[in-house]
Amino acid sequence: GGFSSRSLYSLGGNKSISLGGFGGGVGVSRGFGVGGYGAGILPGGCYGGGVGGGIGGGISGGLGGFGGGFDGGCFPPCPPGGIQEVTINQSLLTPLHLEIDPEIQKVRTQEREQMKQLNDKFASFIDKVRFLEQQNRVLETKWKLLQEQGSPGTGGRNLDPFFETYISGLRKQMDCLSSEKGQLQTELKSFQDMVEDFKSKYEEEINKRTAAENDFVVLKKDVDGVYMSKVELQAKLDSQADEINFLRCLYEAELSQVQKSVSDTSVIVSMDNNRCLDLDSIIAEVKAQYEEIANRSRVEAETWYRCKYEELQAKAGKHGDSLKDTKVEISELNRVIQRIRAEIESVKKQCGTVQSSIADAEQRGDLALKDAQTKLNGLEEALQKTKTELARQLRDYQELMNVKLALDVEIATYRKLLEGEECR
Repeated sequence: GGFSSRSLYSLGGNKSISLGGFGGGVGVSRGFGVGGYGAGILPGGCYGGGVGGGIGGGISGGLGGFGGGFDGGCFPPCPPGGIQEVTINQSLLTPLHLEIDPEIQKVRTQEREQMKQLNDKFASFIDKVRFLEQQNRVLETKWKLLQEQGSPGTGGRNLDPFFETYISGLRKQMDCLSSEKGQLQTELKSFQDMVEDFKSKYEEEINKRTAAENDFVVLKKDVDGVYMSKVELQAKLDSQADEINFLRCLYEAELSQVQKSVSDTSVIVSMDNNRCLDLDSIIAEVKAQYEEIANRSRVEAETWYRCKYEELQAKAGKHGDSLKDTKVEISELNRVIQRIRAEIESVKKQCGTVQSSIADAEQRGDLALKDAQTKLNGLEEALQKTKTELARQLRDYQELMNVKLALDVEIATYRKLLEGEECR
């Protein structure tokens, strides 16, 4: 007699149903029946097999068969939602218009493109790691299933074809994992080269920042010098204005004194009636001369004051414009320094994240490879044990056959003896 078994399980979203074979044997009297073997392969790549045998020595008997089905090594692909989509803020990819050096803008644009490519490669790398983890879980589930089916009482089952097929599949997977490991090592090396490149660029940015700070210090010194010059010029302007006001007051006082002296002289001359002089014409002439002198002095003073004032205004305007331009340049340099610092911090964080992710992924890949190797060794050991058990059963079968032959010889001998006695 024989029996078959059904295996239904779900791994990663795949459902496979396999139906085993059957076998049986019958022996009567001096006959011996050998069991049959059945196998079936389903569209899902599942395999089932069964063996049965019977031994009889006058009594019919049979050993049961075994049939089982296993998934044909179908591994589900990585689900679409396993890895979240990597989103990139496009505003971070726009170049900065600092109007300092066009080459800097080009270099920063290239760096952003490289970071975008690194993010895409990192996402695919995580996807591969997730896929390896799922394959690892599938292997663990299959191993548990094999352990359940390899429990005591199933020593007479012929599992050689299944184990050979499964071990060949595992070896193919191990080769695939080895090739993927080499590819991952190559990608890791490229990532390390990129990290070194970013380190060199970071050092260059630090040097540029130091140079910018030195330029800022020099510009600050220039601004301080310009400010001190402005203060000195303002003090000179105030002193010149005070001097002009003083001269104006002085000229006005002198003019009033001249007018007063002229008026006093006219009074004195008017009192002198004994002389026959044309004092009115003399006074008028003197008055006209003094007025002409006063007007000329006033015009000269006003002209000189106006020239000085315009000159000081021109100097003050020039220094004010230069001071304003210097302030604008200083504010622009401050903004550039802040942007460079923010970019440096961002690159530092991204480099640290990439390095930690690479180390984590490499560690998990090594663990998955070691686990697969361990399971492969376990399956090979189980296959060896199965072969040993099969050899033992064959030896038992040979011993039973020898016993059967000996019994047949004895029976034939007794039969001949009985026939000889009957003939007598």
